[in-house]
Amino acid sequence: MVLSVADAALLLSVIAGSDPADAATAEADARKQDYVAALDAGALAGKRIGVARFEAGYHTATDAAFAEALEVLKEAGAILVEIDAFGGDTRAMGAAEFTVLLAEFRAGLDAYLATTPAAVKARTLADLIAFNAATPAELEFFGQDTFEQAAKAPLLTDRAYLDAKATAARLAGPEGIDRLLATNNVVALVAPTGGPAWPTDPVTGDHFLGSSSGLAAVSGYPHITVPMGEVRDLPVGLSFFGAKWSEATLLGLAYAYEQKSQARAAPEFFRTLP
Repeated sequence: MVLSVADAALLLSVIAGSDPADAATAEADARKQDYVAALDAGALAGKRIGVARFEAGYHTATDAAFAEALEVLKEAGAILVEIDAFGGDTRAMGAAEFTVLLAEFRAGLDAYLATTPAAVKARTLADLIAFNAATPAELEFFGQDTFEQAAKAPLLTDRAYLDAKATAARLAGPEGIDRLLATNNVVALVAPTGGPAWPTDPVTGDHFLGSSSGLAAVSGYPHITVPMGEVRDLPVGLSFFGAKWSEATLLGLAYAYEQKSQARAAPEFFRTLP
């Protein structure tokens, strides 16, 4: 999270690489590039960009900002290709990914708690669930249904987890983003990152509107978001996402949009919403 696309390129140049403790990063050393060299204000010229309409439509004012962003892309020379529908099995992808999230949450939390100081009495997710159940203040506003689901999730060595992980990655990656890129002959997809920030309160709960982060997050493919304007003083972003290992390409496209749009506004701090 940085102030500019150039800063993102600099930061990625430092942190990119393989981690012996994380098998998912095995290829990273071989895939590293000079990300700063990818920053080209003319990168959008002549590029075919897919407009992921299926990731929009949940908030009128955000859609209006998106429409303005698309005009900027066209002015920068991009060729926009409308993609109205995802065309994949989002329900199966979501179900598989939720299994993965629960299993990895349980495993990661148990591993973390096992390394904490002796003063920390909860050593497992099961310990946390028991503590919350015995401490009414912890559950006054929020339940622990997800904790309880995670406690029953498969181990990372179980076939149920491995199958779910493979299914989610396939549906979001090769049969998701990769298919959309190939079918529409585009180098990247764009969509509103999400709606403006929303209040969450203990009475009526969460008021999440929508987001385009799912496909990239589930597939593990790169995704960069750039300011595209404001909705009643709240920022909204434009997302660029694409194929695996396409970080340099996306940085270039995002940089070109950023330089053309100049949409970022310095934050202000209000005592309450205007």
